Amino acid sequence: MAHLSHDKATYFDIQYKNAKSSILPFIQAFYEQGIPARVLEIGSAEGGVLKAFVEQGSIGLGVELSPSRVKLAKEFQSEAIENGRLNFISKDIHAFEMEEQDKFDLIILKDVIEHIHDQEKFMKRVGDFLAEGGYIFFGFPAWRMPYGGHQQICVSKIASKLPYYHLLPRSMYATVLKAFGESPKMIENLLEIKDTRISTARFEKLCRKNNFVRVERTKYFVAPIYFYKFGYKTRKLWNWLGVIPWINDFFTFQSYYLVRKK
Repeated sequence: MAHLSHDKATYFDIQYKNAKSSILPFIQAFYEQGIPARVLEIGSAEGGVLKAFVEQGSIGLGVELSPSRVKLAKEFQSEAIENGRLNFISKDIHAFEMEEQDKFDLIILKDVIEHIHDQEKFMKRVGDFLAEGGYIFFGFPAWRMPYGGHQQICVSKIASKLPYYHLLPRSMYATVLKAFGESPKMIENLLEIKDTRISTARFEKLCRKNNFVRVERTKYFVAPIYFYKFGYKTRKLWNWLGVIPWINDFFTFQSYYLVRKK
């Protein structure tokens, strides 16, 4: 669990399978042809999510900050790139510009929004890339869920499996991570996630403030991707629990949202 993301080929395959089995069906009912023509993924990593859409006929673009991950994405999907169906660029999304005719029918942010600083500024920006009538997909873990701090990436086996301690005050959280033997870099990364955390309630507030309308929402007690990581069967959060403010986030391991501009 702690080292899965270091095996990039395996991580790519898991992202692809999860997108094909859960993300694609979640959104395709809202498109006349069953598939968006042009897809932008922000924070595309190695591009596993985009692969599922390109296979169905979409034209895809991945924007990713890390040059090394863009390089891997281009290696993993060289054929689609050569065929002009897909491309990847390394760029900060705030520095990304496009012409009106090049806007996207679908924008994907899978496990990205919870890492973004100044989420309000970002929500204002992301709508600039959306074609008229297009949708944005967000998938993210609720901050208060057992591993909402992403502590599963810790090197220490105990630290990677211990739930909820990311909810401790910042200084206490850092002290606990240090006691488990985590490196200064790991602690810095985890504290950054604590700083950028997002709850489902805050996310929906940001949507309303920036004139995004919720089209579809599903909250999961057992996230779809866990089937490919651990063999766990996907389970949606119980409806009665999912609507309880604040409390539901303690049990929401993943939320899927599809939104559009008013």
